[in-house]
Amino acid sequence: MYAVIRAGGKQYRVAPGDVIRVEKLGGDQQQVEFGDVLAVSANQGELGKPQGAARVVGQVVSQVLGDKVLVFHYKRKKQYKKLNGHRQQYTAVRITEIAFDGQSFKAPEQPVVAKRPKAAEAASEETAAPKKAFAKKQASAASKAHRAKAGSKSKGGAKKK
Repeated sequence: MYAVIRAGGKQYRVAPGDVIRVEKLGGDQQQVEFGDVLAVSANQGELGKPQGAARVVGQVVSQVLGDKVLVFHYKRKKQYKKLNGHRQQYTAVRITEIAFDGQSFKAPEQPVVAKRPKAAEAASEETAAPKKAFAKKQASAASKAHRAKAGSKSKGGAKKK
């Protein structure tokens, strides 16, 4: 089961449970409804324009920035160079439901994944920090001893005034 929708001037093929990146949607909304449904596939091999009211509902996952695109303008022999960068803003949307002709296809509930607590991360870094500091201190002491030994020998004779 999938549908073809239009959002932000582009067309997307979506199925329940898919996550798509569309042009940034305004507002602080949690649910998004795409009313511009171009085609719906009910059974395998059947694709058609929905006669009735078809709708695709999604849940906003996050607002993200895309990769940086560098725009470089150059005119040879004229000493003209211009460099601009651009990062497009996107909204990540998880498709939760596709409904048409009285049928509704819903995405399975997404399991909640427990995040690793930050306190545990800090504890693991604290145990690693003394080892790093000790190694750094030993390297520093060794380099000082080497410099002191090399500095006692005079290179190039007496100093000139």
